[in-house]
Amino acid sequence: MQMSPLPRAEVRDCRARGKLAGKVALVTSGDSGIGRSVAIAFAKEGADVAIVYLNEHRAAEDTRQRILRENGRCVLIAGNVAREDFCRNAVKRTLAAFERLDILVNNTAEQQPGPDPRKIAGEERERSLRTNLLGMFYLTKAAMPYLPAGGAIINTTAVTAWRDSTHLIDDAATTGTIVSFTRSIARALIDRRIRVNAVTPGSAPALEEFAPSYAFLAAQDGSFVTGQALHAKASEAAA
Repeated sequence: MQMSPLPRAEVRDCRARGKLAGKVALVTSGDSGIGRSVAIAFAKEGADVAIVYLNEHRAAEDTRQRILRENGRCVLIAGNVAREDFCRNAVKRTLAAFERLDILVNNTAEQQPGPDPRKIAGEERERSLRTNLLGMFYLTKAAMPYLPAGGAIINTTAVTAWRDSTHLIDDAATTGTIVSFTRSIARALIDRRIRVNAVTPGSAPALEEFAPSYAFLAAQDGSFVTGQALHAKASEAAA
């Protein structure tokens, strides 16, 4: 469903300082929403970006054009992250295009809201679990061998991981798992000096305000942070 008004995607008030110059990022759901704002913010900081998306080709192309305007390079990769073979291919295509991979942003999620969890069809529940969790597992597994020391994995979670939500029970279950996954993988990769963190966006239409949190965790600024969930809340004035 088309959002109205459309959320702003570009960080207008932050001055880029080239903190990601020479880096390559793979961002899932980079065609819209938070993923788009993160991809553009990374490009502003000097990164080249591979965008994974499902089938919103026009929106993905719009994101690519915005990245090109920032003098960044961008490759679009359409497919379903719930498939392990696609995730492996997405990493291979990123490496083929840019010859390296420094940052992975797992941002794809699907919700099945409803006041009565008994009325959520089994296939809908399975699709949410596969998209929200298996996609993150598959992409992380595919990317890990190629991430260098100083690389970063950033997962998007949600406030439902900490706050009860009777109409988003499946979402709460998956976002809670993402937090635990983040901490566990962070410990597993600490000897390789690969940082793994999560961002918990607050609810607001000013999506571009969340992007600096991802840029912080991806850049040298966040080199001392791993295994954490950064809670980001957009200001009401920017809504």
